[in-house]
Amino acid sequence: MNKTITLILILIVRIGCAQEPDQYITRQGQASFFSYTSVENIQATNNQVLSIIDLSKKEIAVSMLMRAFVFEKSLMEEHFNESYIESDIYPKATFQGQIQDFDPSINGEQTRIVKGQLTIHGVTRETEIKTKIEKTGRTYVLSGDFELRIKDYEIKVPPILARNIAKTISVTFSFKYIPYEK
Repeated sequence: MNKTITLILILIVRIGCAQEPDQYITRQGQASFFSYTSVENIQATNNQVLSIIDLSKKEIAVSMLMRAFVFEKSLMEEHFNESYIESDIYPKATFQGQIQDFDPSINGEQTRIVKGQLTIHGVTRETEIKTKIEKTGRTYVLSGDFELRIKDYEIKVPPILARNIAKTISVTFSFKYIPYEK
């Protein structure tokens, strides 16, 4: 009898240890944006995006420092941080949302809608983003792209420069998640 109880306890512990974790994290996710203008294209990349997903709740949270965007030209970076995004006042952009109809047990690729609150420049707006989710072993990669309008986030463009700044910005992202070890 004692051997049976011991065997059952060992199996329960092994099964418990073999379960997939609920939370996954990335500390080096990538977000980029691109803006086409007749004068000069504007492009920047941030490779320091922090994000966590909770598979049991199908929730996602993303946080990025705006000063971590790297531009080809330092003057563009300066204008972005000082004149448009005002990084000293609004240092971060964040997103909190739900992954719709997501099944974390499926290996391979799924395309899902992520709905949530995107905050940029101190303005929060409801956003839906079509996202590709790839599961390979114990990692998940979430990637996608979307458009945002700068006026929706109250980003002011001086009238003299209005023709040189696109009204819509293309944003792309790719986050590779690993199990979160507490």
